[in-house]
Amino acid sequence: MRILFVGGPGNISASCARLCVERGMEVVLLNRGGRHPEVEGARTLIADMANTAQARELLRHEHFDAVADFIAFTPAHVERDIAFFAGHTRQYFFISSASAYQKPLVHPVVSESTPLKNPFWEYSRNKIACEDLLTAAYRERDFPAVIVRPSHTYATIWPVAIGPSSDFTLIDRVRRGGALIVHGDGSTLWTVTHSDDFAQGFVGLVGNDAAVGHAFQITSDESLSWNQIAATICEAAGVDPRIVHIPSQFLAERDEELRGSLFGDKVFSPIFDNAKIKRFVPGFCATIPFHVGIRRTLAWFEARPERRTVDAAANQALDALIAAWKSVSPSASPLDSPGR
Repeated sequence: MRILFVGGPGNISASCARLCVERGMEVVLLNRGGRHPEVEGARTLIADMANTAQARELLRHEHFDAVADFIAFTPAHVERDIAFFAGHTRQYFFISSASAYQKPLVHPVVSESTPLKNPFWEYSRNKIACEDLLTAAYRERDFPAVIVRPSHTYATIWPVAIGPSSDFTLIDRVRRGGALIVHGDGSTLWTVTHSDDFAQGFVGLVGNDAAVGHAFQITSDESLSWNQIAATICEAAGVDPRIVHIPSQFLAERDEELRGSLFGDKVFSPIFDNAKIKRFVPGFCATIPFHVGIRRTLAWFEARPERRTVDAAANQALDALIAAWKSVSPSASPLDSPGR
């Protein structure tokens, strides 16, 4: 079994690639060479898929049982992939997003049959458009598309709604006595999934011809409040939780990207029904609880000095948000400022 990973390896794809290697697959990583692969046993090819001629020359003699593109975000990316990989793979995995599901939710239980509609976030609308292209390509041209919808999946990022997620800023911040910002009153529920758990479901689909033409969500079954998520991150860092609650609308008015991320995703409390992935991958079950997984993330960051970078500007921006909120709500203090 030969599988090509396009992009990364990143927060999710590295776990998937490692598990493929463990299961005896031949793994090829195609990326621009900007990051160290960190997937022992995989072969790396250096090319940029945006340079179609370069990538085609590099791969012209290659055929893969499966291709997984982790950096396809727009319809143009997917159109390119359909043209590029048609006839050269038995499965093409598109990594979509659970944020593509209907917003606002009209039912809290989310499954693959939940409508796709997100008027708030361009990122999600692009993912929906990509799915539409792939569905049409499967129906009309037998393109072997498999759509996968992760929700908030972490291993080498912090699963937060407010603040930088891919560096050490938040941990440094709370260890210096700073507060984390949580939108609303922090009581809405959220599902976070460790990438190693996601990989179990994803890799279980690789080579399964019955998966072609289907969409799958792959998440943990653990639902936590945003307050619990923030408190668990602080506890992993060895400090008492300090949280400032700021209404989502207030945050959205100051950052258009936050408007999309919050109202297009994180102000809701979805409960994911993972029955479908469990039918196709018997035995799939997320086994890494958040209080364990987030300590793995902390250990990953602390393992190398270059991962412990702190973004001073991002830190100052968080302080400015807190100051702006306190200026209109003078009584607000850590752990006592409510509002959706």
